[in-house]
Amino acid sequence: MNNDVTRIDYTGTGLSEDEVADTPWQQATLWLDEAVERSRAQADVPEPHALSVATVDSDGVPNVRTVLMRYFDERGPGFLTNTESAKGTELDGNDAIAASLTWPAMFRAVRFRGRAELLDRAEVADYFASRPWASRISAWASRQSQPVTSRAELETAYEAYAVRWPDRGNADDVPLPDFWGGYRIVCDEVEFWGGRRNRLHDRLVFTRTSDGGLDEPGAWTLSRRQP
Repeated sequence: MNNDVTRIDYTGTGLSEDEVADTPWQQATLWLDEAVERSRAQADVPEPHALSVATVDSDGVPNVRTVLMRYFDERGPGFLTNTESAKGTELDGNDAIAASLTWPAMFRAVRFRGRAELLDRAEVADYFASRPWASRISAWASRQSQPVTSRAELETAYEAYAVRWPDRGNADDVPLPDFWGGYRIVCDEVEFWGGRRNRLHDRLVFTRTSDGGLDEPGAWTLSRRQP
């Protein structure tokens, strides 16, 4: 056992009840904007939209991976994926989902818990058309989460689709795959974690009490949890 553990005392400013915004969407947007701004100013927040997503398989075993949050509005955070991937298959059987935006350099995290719903097909099509041509080709070449014998097999598939749909600089050069879509998290809980000294972190939690979006104050109650 390695006892040489690096210990860092978190020097974040935390988050108090007096400072927190009126709704989870307002507070999450504020923190996300600050993370994006910091990523532009210095290199310690390299991917501010990186979203860790946890699902549960048919045996009840949790599974987690990191994707990019491509949507965030009053309806909840959203991401794109191959819907036949492990995450898609798991969400088809159990729509329970948890996700986290984590910015270690800022001593901040936002946790979302709720259920997943499929994104509207028109939203998916619009986003797919905005992707670089090579990324659209990769969506066809990769049967996400499925076994592959080698890197060469994957690259061969990519080249075959690249020949089939060459880059002519148009949004419709590559068709939208039937198996490519996305999910939005309809949140029942949103937690804001702020790292503080001596491990006495702040955890302020918005919990759903009625129907409504993330920016409707009457749909949420605020509480504090011990760190």
